[in-house]
Amino acid sequence: MIKLLDLLREEKLDILKPRRSPEERQQNFAISTNKKIEQYIKDGGKGDLNLQNTPITTLPNDLTVGGNLHLDGSKITTLPNGLTVGGNLGLYNTPITSLPNGLKVKGILNLHGSKITSLPNNLKVNGSLYLSNTKITSLPNGLTVGGNLYLHGSKIISLPNDLTVGGNLYLNDTKITSLPNGLTVGGNLYLEDTPISKKHSEEEIKKMFPGVKGYIYI
Repeated sequence: MIKLLDLLREEKLDILKPRRSPEERQQNFAISTNKKIEQYIKDGGKGDLNLQNTPITTLPNDLTVGGNLHLDGSKITTLPNGLTVGGNLGLYNTPITSLPNGLKVKGILNLHGSKITSLPNNLKVNGSLYLSNTKITSLPNGLTVGGNLYLHGSKIISLPNDLTVGGNLYLNDTKITSLPNGLTVGGNLYLEDTPISKKHSEEEIKKMFPGVKGYIYI
């Protein structure tokens, strides 16, 4: 009987406690996220740093992430100078519109569905670069992509000279009208539903751009 009364008393006290507002919960979430980042840096930046769906808007300068950096669905608006990511960098469904100079991504850079509008000069991505369904209209000079470059469904209209793509280049369903001098594609080139595919045959494109090592799909 005494235990039952104690339980009822505890439940009553819980009911009387004021509930936290959405603003307070969001503030506490932000505080705990910042503590997580601080601890990650103290631990030497090893392994993955998962910040998906967090209220984080900025990151410390010269941050080095040994593994993957997950920012998909976060509130991130800018990335810090000197950011180095040893694995993949995911920015899907974020409000970010540009990337900093000197960004290094040793794995995949996923900007699919983001509000990104431009990329920094001399960007190097060791893995694949996802730019499909973005507002990107042009790519920077000196861009190097070790894996696949996904531009299908984007607003791309031009490519820089001497663009190097180690894997496949996906330009299907874009408004691109010409290919640049010195284009190198280690894999296949996809040009379906583009002005180029309506103007030239596969054989003509192959002769004009011998740097395409794989098949050309029009």
